[in-house]
Amino acid sequence: MTKILVVDDEVSIASAVAYALRREGYTVETAKDGEEALERVETFDPDVMVLDVMMPRKNGYEVCRTLAERKRPAILLLTVKNDIVDKVLGLELGADDYMTKPFDIRELTARVKALARRSGKEISAPASLDSDVFHLAGLTVEMFSRTARIGDQTLDLTPKEFDLLALLTRNPERVYSREALLAQVWDMDFAGGTRTVDIHVQRLRKKLGDLQGFIQTVYGIGYKSTGKF
Repeated sequence: MTKILVVDDEVSIASAVAYALRREGYTVETAKDGEEALERVETFDPDVMVLDVMMPRKNGYEVCRTLAERKRPAILLLTVKNDIVDKVLGLELGADDYMTKPFDIRELTARVKALARRSGKEISAPASLDSDVFHLAGLTVEMFSRTARIGDQTLDLTPKEFDLLALLTRNPERVYSREALLAQVWDMDFAGGTRTVDIHVQRLRKKLGDLQGFIQTVYGIGYKSTGKF
């Protein structure tokens, strides 16, 4: 059962979102501030977190920053702000999606479903085909189950980190500009800048450990993957 944590200091909003998600069959808990959210991540272990930005004790950005270096749920940020800078900041800190208030509850539910699927928590199709499994440079990437392994060790990747790795794995030696990666992985245009891409590549390389050379920098352009070192 997919577990969702809804974090918002406005009780009416948290209750409405939780109610809508429970109707979709999810197990839902709520938290009223950033500190409580971090506690619930440890005890409830949610698959997806709907996280408000403007909250007491710790805001949404601080929660993202705290969770950046540990296992964490997929994160959908909510905020009244609609500035591209705020959106990019959230993504750089590890959020996977972003919505501004007021929002349509049906759209929020659809985005939560998408994050749950991308995190591998909602799987209803048959077993993956061999063509969905890629073996490159000691790395195994399974597209259907959205898992990546080095040997027998499964990598703990966020949805966006997996999307980035999957795109590069499907197309070894193809050079992607930062702008192209931003458009294809984050569905954003260049107006927001490309630092988000660089930060996610750095995090992904760290998780790849000895295989971090799998993602190569093409200076002045962007990145590519390679099956050779």
